[in-house]
Amino acid sequence: MQKLIFTVGIVTFLFSCNNGDEPAPVVPLEAILVEDLAAPNDLIDRNSGQILEERPFQFFSLEQNQLVNENEDWDMAFKGTTIRVNSAKDVSASILTGIFEEVTEVPASAVFAKDTATSFAIPTGSGAGWYNYNSSTFTVTPIPGRVILIKTTAGNYAKLEILSYYKGNPPVDQINPMTTPSAHYTFRYILQTNGSTRF
Repeated sequence: MQKLIFTVGIVTFLFSCNNGDEPAPVVPLEAILVEDLAAPNDLIDRNSGQILEERPFQFFSLEQNQLVNENEDWDMAFKGTTIRVNSAKDVSASILTGIFEEVTEVPASAVFAKDTATSFAIPTGSGAGWYNYNSSTFTVTPIPGRVILIKTTAGNYAKLEILSYYKGNPPVDQINPMTTPSAHYTFRYILQTNGSTRF
């Protein structure tokens, strides 16, 4: 199983009242950074469109903060630009337009969806879900201000932002689609572990 690097940073600090007198600190939620999760797409013949090698999805547990096997409690699965959710375990997703740090709770208006036989909860295609594809530069870049909400296998909520599709998270102007390895996800997420809709 591929080794991933996780970096943790404190993003927010919340306070609650103690007996109505002084604010008492609450354990802060933590932002988790996942770097270079490799999830290569199928190898396809560019001329015929035939699949030469079918590659597996990479299954990730937000609750465990690691790659897991398909028969375990995974939340999201990655392959190429496609992201699946574990609908069999009631995992669902909602796409928001907003600033990651400013999304402090699950909006009442958020519509959560599951994968079906004909559609994905996180839509594929340029401009439809989490990324744009530039046909001039042949590059895939995350859509700015796009936040993905996930309801996990444990029934908890997470907010997630994809930062890069290329190994090493290079600046966009330094991506060479011929030489920069793609399908290496860098993303950050905050998981609320107590079932609350607040982050």
